[in-house]
Amino acid sequence: MAIILFDDNARNTLLPLTYTRPVADLRIGILTIAEKWEKHLDQTSSFLTEEYLQAKFPVTITDDNLFINGSYCPDEALIEEVSKLETGQSITYRNQLVAVRLNADDAKGFGAQQVYPDPIIHERIPVTIKFPEDIFKKNDIELRKDFTLLTKGRTSAVMSSTNTIIGNDFFAEEGAIAECCTFSTHNGPIYLSAKTEVWEGTNIRGPFALCENSQIKMGTKIYGATTVGPYCRVGGEVNNAVLWGYSNKGHEGYLGNSVVGEWCNIGADTNNSNLKNNYAEVKLWDYASQSMRKTGLQFCGLIMGDHAKCGINTMFNTGTVVGVGSNVFGGGYPPNFIPDFSWGGAEGLEEYAYNKMMETTERVFARREHRAFNDAEKQILTEVFNLTKELRELNGCVNN
Repeated sequence: MAIILFDDNARNTLLPLTYTRPVADLRIGILTIAEKWEKHLDQTSSFLTEEYLQAKFPVTITDDNLFINGSYCPDEALIEEVSKLETGQSITYRNQLVAVRLNADDAKGFGAQQVYPDPIIHERIPVTIKFPEDIFKKNDIELRKDFTLLTKGRTSAVMSSTNTIIGNDFFAEEGAIAECCTFSTHNGPIYLSAKTEVWEGTNIRGPFALCENSQIKMGTKIYGATTVGPYCRVGGEVNNAVLWGYSNKGHEGYLGNSVVGEWCNIGADTNNSNLKNNYAEVKLWDYASQSMRKTGLQFCGLIMGDHAKCGINTMFNTGTVVGVGSNVFGGGYPPNFIPDFSWGGAEGLEEYAYNKMMETTERVFARREHRAFNDAEKQILTEVFNLTKELRELNGCVNN
């Protein structure tokens, strides 16, 4: 049976994070949503997403296909229902399609908005990802679930005696290294993946996950619920933030209640505000409505799309959205919304020249021997550049 994770309308409300990936490739907790389903169902998956993403995230259709909504994180009840589906049966939650099992002919005509007869109604409230802030908001729940999933029946590697580990919910894969650090699990579990390093003097409070080949620099302070994805380097102060793979926040500065995409770089002494001076509700730029949207949150920081970067001492205001491939720098507070492929900051924004951005991206990829800036990657960024051109013009980005 083929497992196919499909995008629905959440793809539009999760922009800019989903400009460069399917919804199920979002990381929340320790794993991506796709990795969660694969581990629970003990099977690989594929994606049904935007056409320009399919070269990197292909779809596989067979004689027997299980379509699962990529914005839903699995739990025991949902897994049980999905596992019992017969061909032609579906599951819905509040009139939204969660999963359906289809033969090859019906699978080829699948659409996320289709209505299937006599659906099974899912009753329990699932963890779903609809808006970017849901990722840090619900990261605590998913960290705990993933920790249980990944550590069940296993024993942690033995860590150096120079560390202080408070509580019992600590797990390190073989090859994780830490010296002279404090790990407190009283507020949630801590998970260190293989080939990770936590440098001397670091203090971490769970829940927290450090994914493979990532490093935490000396004297870092991390509060839960925080996830550092693979191949990242992090320093300074971090609170309730999710950083995806291949991104760096290597120096002092505060990052809180935030989501940072892949291939991002945050300059030294950069800080983001996560609380307004008047304690009012935070609003975020919404791509679907092209306006500011109420989040219902008092604490909300920075949402940064893939390949975005900022210079030293950047000051991000409360509830700032930075689009894919943007380069932010200069004094003062930049706008709360920085369109994709923008160049500049508080003193004004220009369009980040396509060729210059692609040259930079190629240099960044060259630092990772196991990743190539191939045609599929180039196609995605080219499409995002074209898709967001009108948005830049509407927000005052002039051509440079």
